[in-house]
Amino acid sequence: MSKVRVAGFSVSLDGFSAGIEQSLDDPLGKRGTELFQWYFHTRSFCSMHGAEGGTTGDVDDVFAERAMANFGAFILGRNMFTAERGPWRDPSWKGWWGDNPPYHAPTFVLTHYPRAPLVMEGGTTFHFVTGGIAEALALARKAAAGKDVKIGGGAATVRQYLKAGLIDSLHLASVPVLLGQGELLFDGLDLHALGFHITERQGSDYATHLVLEKTLLEKT
Repeated sequence: MSKVRVAGFSVSLDGFSAGIEQSLDDPLGKRGTELFQWYFHTRSFCSMHGAEGGTTGDVDDVFAERAMANFGAFILGRNMFTAERGPWRDPSWKGWWGDNPPYHAPTFVLTHYPRAPLVMEGGTTFHFVTGGIAEALALARKAAAGKDVKIGGGAATVRQYLKAGLIDSLHLASVPVLLGQGELLFDGLDLHALGFHITERQGSDYATHLVLEKTLLEKT
């Protein structure tokens, strides 16, 4: 049965998943790249960006590979696609990734402003959804054709889907970094009350990988 998953999502020890002041020069915000040192050295990351090399078979690479496996569609917040705010002013902007984004599947971008679908190389088509998270999920489920749907971020988008009870599984990479400020991932959320518990934990030199699955809470 297909699931709605968050996978490969980094969080600092003080709970942040993005830095402040996102811009074209800092797509992850100030110091945001520190959250992904566990990922950048892996073969999975190198391969995704058309490069050779990278570590293979270690804990980080295994979780990086799993973080992109069995997905038939993706959902992104607008900030994951661009640093631009308000109405679309630059039709030439096609995302951070160049002509061949790493998704290779239908990808639904949450926005308040309509935009025509954007067909990219490698099988990715960006669809811009103005009807909210439920509409985006319905479209993504249909497009995924039985595979899982990945909520790709950012933190605000993940929080919305968690609050609505729509996420089945979370893979978090807890990194030994203190950002001090940025975007809190679990602000205002109670994961235990939402039915999550930790089913897997593995550590590397760069991160502790945690898998949380949703289960029904026992009545007392």
